[in-house]
Amino acid sequence: MIDFQVRGENGEVVTHGSQGIRWSEPLAKLDPDDFPYLSSLLPYADTMFNARQTERLRQEVADRSIRDIIGDAAATEVERLCREVENGSHLYLWFVGD
Repeated sequence: MIDFQVRGENGEVVTHGSQGIRWSEPLAKLDPDDFPYLSSLLPYADTMFNARQTERLRQEVADRSIRDIIGDAAATEVERLCREVENGSHLYLWFVGD
């Protein structure tokens, strides 16, 4: 399971996500040309996005094929957390692998 967290610049967790993404073959096979941010996720590593990157990440998550892969609830939460990062100061969205 890949969990979501918004963290401050010192690494403190500001918001814990209530959803997560289950690692799956379709997620592992995302085309990096079409989904450069989501295709960079790994099941056993952490991935961090800054406020500029979360703007593009929200576009990727809005795609119907992605919502089918990760689920509507997880996609909606990613969008919400992206906005939190974008509207905050010195915040980052972390995808935390197992």
